Amino acid sequence: MQVSVPPPPSIAPADPASSKHALASAVEPAPLAEELTVRTSVETKPLTTETGLASWYGGVYDNRRGSNGEIYNMHAMTAAHRTLPLGSVVRVTNLKTERSAVVRITDRGPFIRGRILDLSEQAAKQVDVWGPGVAMVRLDVLHTPVPLTAAGRWAVQIGAFEKERTADQMANRLSRRYQTSKVLCFSSPIGNWWVRVRVQNDDRGKAEEIIRETQPGEGAIFLVRLD
Repeated sequence: MQVSVPPPPSIAPADPASSKHALASAVEPAPLAEELTVRTSVETKPLTTETGLASWYGGVYDNRRGSNGEIYNMHAMTAAHRTLPLGSVVRVTNLKTERSAVVRITDRGPFIRGRILDLSEQAAKQVDVWGPGVAMVRLDVLHTPVPLTAAGRWAVQIGAFEKERTADQMANRLSRRYQTSKVLCFSSPIGNWWVRVRVQNDDRGKAEEIIRETQPGEGAIFLVRLD
């Protein structure tokens, strides 16, 4: 079972004002972290632990630019998470089979209720998620490029909408209500639509306030870290 993750728009500090529908922009790839993966053995004490459902993504997303600026390779040991700093190194353990692997967070997702992690195809095969499509896992955070308590840059993401018109209507409502926020619509490679709200100063508290006050109706609403 392949799970879709929408490609995010640019995470540069200033969103392009000339285009209504912003897509991901080219960014220099971050340094690879193989040396971190080597050091993060099963004995490494996690900084924090999370338990939930993991899925995987590949196919049409392979060779597209991820949220950290790197080209996504579904055969590499990477994963998508909504809120961990990009570049974090995590150990993923399948709670049923006890198979585990160390991956690097390079992308944002999964944008499906109840799921905490989207693995690359290769990582999903190593932890027995590829076959069933979804599995309960434990996520041990082994390394982060910045402290987990660091402020970060935050936004709200809403979707997926089957029709562009529905996404536009949601974006227009939010633009009128939160006039200091930047609201973008963008489409995924599989044709559905998403709305992203960038609050003033990318402040987490303001993003969480929008989540509390917004009832999407169609689609789901997520807090997402941009950096």
